Amino acid sequence: MFVRSLCRWGTLACILVGQPVLAVQINVVSFGGSVREAQRQAFYRPFKEATDILVVNGSYNGQFDKLRRMQAMQHVTWDVMEVESPELARGCEEGLFRPLSESLQHEAGELLPGALRPCGVGTFIWSMVLAYDTERLSQAPRNWADFWDVQRFPGGRGLRQGAKYNLEFALLADGVPASEVYARLATAAGVERAFRKLEELRPHIRWWQAGEEPVRRLADGGVVMSAAYSGRIGAAQDQGAKLGLVWSGSIYDFDFWAIPRGSINVQEAERFIHFASQAEPQRTFAELIPYGPVSRQATTSLSAERAARLPTAEANMRDALAIGVDFWAEYGDALEQRFTAWLARR
Repeated sequence: MFVRSLCRWGTLACILVGQPVLAVQINVVSFGGSVREAQRQAFYRPFKEATDILVVNGSYNGQFDKLRRMQAMQHVTWDVMEVESPELARGCEEGLFRPLSESLQHEAGELLPGALRPCGVGTFIWSMVLAYDTERLSQAPRNWADFWDVQRFPGGRGLRQGAKYNLEFALLADGVPASEVYARLATAAGVERAFRKLEELRPHIRWWQAGEEPVRRLADGGVVMSAAYSGRIGAAQDQGAKLGLVWSGSIYDFDFWAIPRGSINVQEAERFIHFASQAEPQRTFAELIPYGPVSRQATTSLSAERAARLPTAEANMRDALAIGVDFWAEYGDALEQRFTAWLARR
């Protein structure tokens, strides 16, 4: 009777009485696969326990087309995105991402150099490596020149569909020192050289887009070698897959958390990023999948055996190439368009 009386007068109480309290949630998109499962265990579930904020997690392929459409419609449903360094730089310049608040910059934790950018906080360090089937190859490849050598190492090759990584690998296979790769690619002659080298291998290439595809294709015999994310290969090795990887000539980079412009849960998104950059969840993530943590404290707390399998191990970085963030931010659109046109030719 009392509730009916309140409603008769049109008060707010009649709306609130008996209504369930909606749980706060944020939508986080990442690259899926074994990485997403490790993120669930290390970041999403502990964050829910600590804050009562639910993380609804999805996956995407790293492209910004859907984000741009949502922003054009002023209906952005993503709150946090996992992005690679060049895309973070381009998206920040384009205004796709929100600049970090001063409080988040100050409270993100003690991070490795390069892990804090104007629009993003690092979440882990990865490498794109040469992975191979140890059972189907009589000898192990040593570098990208061997990857291109289909006479000595017959079989299909897997490469990520796109210009990024492949142009670098092509020049490395053609004898360009790692220290000169981006200087060469900044010239028309260097780009031509890289595409010519890709053309040599083209009949043997099986293109992939999602990070779990190289593991699957190596396992089912579709390819005998593939460019692949180091942690995906490490996770497959932990499950008994007979795969090897080559660190020489690998390309390493950070993945970042970024908040898209138009998110309606900015404070909750920043709380999540702050939580995920702390030492304990960072250490847990690195133990679940062999990617390098960005927290200094987490890095020093790992076992020597685990640390040796990470991209950040000194031996693994010795002949590796840091991704050219500035290069891809400046030339990425043009080179990706050229790659798409090249791929479309028969």
